[in-house]
Amino acid sequence: MEILISNSSDKPIYEQICMQIKERIMNGMLEAGEALPSMRALAKDLHISVITVQRAYEDLTRDGFIETVSGKGSFVAAQNTEFIQEEQLRIAEGLLEKAAQIGRTYGIAYEQMASILKLFYEE
Repeated sequence: MEILISNSSDKPIYEQICMQIKERIMNGMLEAGEALPSMRALAKDLHISVITVQRAYEDLTRDGFIETVSGKGSFVAAQNTEFIQEEQLRIAEGLLEKAAQIGRTYGIAYEQMASILKLFYEE
């Protein structure tokens, strides 16, 4: 599994790992039951601390994206479509909030912003 870490990102490394694994799970690149690399193997591949990977895996477990079986490893959890849709909605809300802030800051009319969203949505 290829994870790209950016040292210039404002997000901590463990968050970058979480986001990329979540994205792969939500778009179907990682399927339920599929094994993830061990914490040690991923840390070695990324040249980072095992503790950083552990934090990422703990967050993914807490959020219901992966399950860890003692002595066997970490696996993609069975997801229900409702959960995935809720996560996607949360991401979209964050992006729309940023767009609304830009619109308000620069005096772009709501109607114009809505028509832009509609244009992108219907593409």
